[in-house]
Amino acid sequence: MARFRHRGAVALASAAAFALSACTAGSTAMVSDDPSTLAVGFTAEPQNFDFTTTDGVAIPQALLYNVYETLVKVDENGDIQGLLAESWTVSDDRTVYDFRLRPDARFSNGEPFTASDVKFSIEQVQQDWTISLKSAMDVVDRVEVVDDHHARVVLSEPSNSWLRAMTTRIGAMFDPSGVENLANDPVGTGPYDVDSRRRGDSVVLTRNPEYTRPAPEYSTVVLKYYADATALNNALLSGGIDVISGVTAPDSLPQFEADNRFRVLQGTTNGEVVLAYNNRRAPLDDVRVRQALTYAIDREALLNAAWGGRGDLIGSMVAPTDPWFEDLSGEYPHDPERARHLLAEAGHESLRLTLRIANLPYAVSSAQVVASDLAKVGVQVDIEPLDFPAVWLQQVFTDGDYDLSIVQHVEPQDIVTFGDPEFYWGYDSRRVQDLLAEADTASPQRHVAAMREVARTLSDDAAANWLFLYPNIVVAKNEVQGLTRNQVSESFDLTQLRRGQP
Repeated sequence: MARFRHRGAVALASAAAFALSACTAGSTAMVSDDPSTLAVGFTAEPQNFDFTTTDGVAIPQALLYNVYETLVKVDENGDIQGLLAESWTVSDDRTVYDFRLRPDARFSNGEPFTASDVKFSIEQVQQDWTISLKSAMDVVDRVEVVDDHHARVVLSEPSNSWLRAMTTRIGAMFDPSGVENLANDPVGTGPYDVDSRRRGDSVVLTRNPEYTRPAPEYSTVVLKYYADATALNNALLSGGIDVISGVTAPDSLPQFEADNRFRVLQGTTNGEVVLAYNNRRAPLDDVRVRQALTYAIDREALLNAAWGGRGDLIGSMVAPTDPWFEDLSGEYPHDPERARHLLAEAGHESLRLTLRIANLPYAVSSAQVVASDLAKVGVQVDIEPLDFPAVWLQQVFTDGDYDLSIVQHVEPQDIVTFGDPEFYWGYDSRRVQDLLAEADTASPQRHVAAMREVARTLSDDAAANWLFLYPNIVVAKNEVQGLTRNQVSESFDLTQLRRGQP
């Protein structure tokens, strides 16, 4: 069976939530008192608008579903729904997808959306995109234009992951005449169009006049960018914004929970905060050492320290919204004595390891607990915060120069990264690679069973230490309605937001 491959850079939640270098200390764009205008605060500004060549999730967070639409999208429960496709059917052998398209969809430049655009967009991913996620389109053999509103996608083999991948940025639909300046002038079929941007400050979205479906209630949405959590919080408290898209530190929550002007929504994400082990570097290439480190860390205490107990403990690279989720969080209970025994068995009763982390609040807090717990079993840890994203991505992710690291991963169903030995985990398991390959082409029932086998194998091997699942916490003025509790897509979906009574 072919080895499963998943090459390239992972989409990191941290890039969306904490990329600070491009932001100012506080956003200065004026927000109108007009009730049809909404202002949403973020801490990660897109460097451009071209997610075909730029990794990270700041761009799709702003544009996906809002400006660019896909044939299908995911709701907050992770279920796939139609968007530009009114309906679709799948052949008995699961290789042919027939999509019936919305006849009324138009791009913001006035061009009608047709099956030819589906063909163009998918082929563009295969031929011209450079970001890592494009590999999910490798399974497409061809796209046929049956008629203007009927597109047929033929896969080279069955793939259980392909349709879900189409809910991400790689499923975005483009107009051939609207791709000349993707970095600055997005052209999509969504309810909003990019009106203007002020670098280091804001992006302004306005209603797309070509959008013929029910228009969003807010005619203008200002996406405002702040350099740190304090500036973001102050903007909401002072009325400069209406919504904080994602709280980044738990100590800021009490001020909002005690203020009757606001409400706090807490849900889940698919963002796993991971203590990575460099599986290709001794002594972490010894499963006993990895298991020892996993037993040594009190993850419940770590969650309390890093996020005030908010978030969920998980035991493998699987979020509860994934269909193959199985609670493995109890597989490595905090057991320092067992950790010391395993280290002695491996011949490492004393160790010194380097923990290179992204210089982000949750990672810094987590690292302190990790270092303290490991010191109790004879492992000295040197913590080295690295500037994120640039330095961390180069030194840890690209060069693999680390023993341990901590960062959050948000690519949906990113358990597949453990199928690529060249990924920065350095994990090379033929069993996992074969199971992933089998799962993708198997029947839906076998798909779930095989993915659970993958998750359990990763847990047994202590391929990494899944510290916790990052919570989704949004704070908003009471009158802003339609916000979702769970963040399980790449998009901060603005399309259902409205003003009303709480």
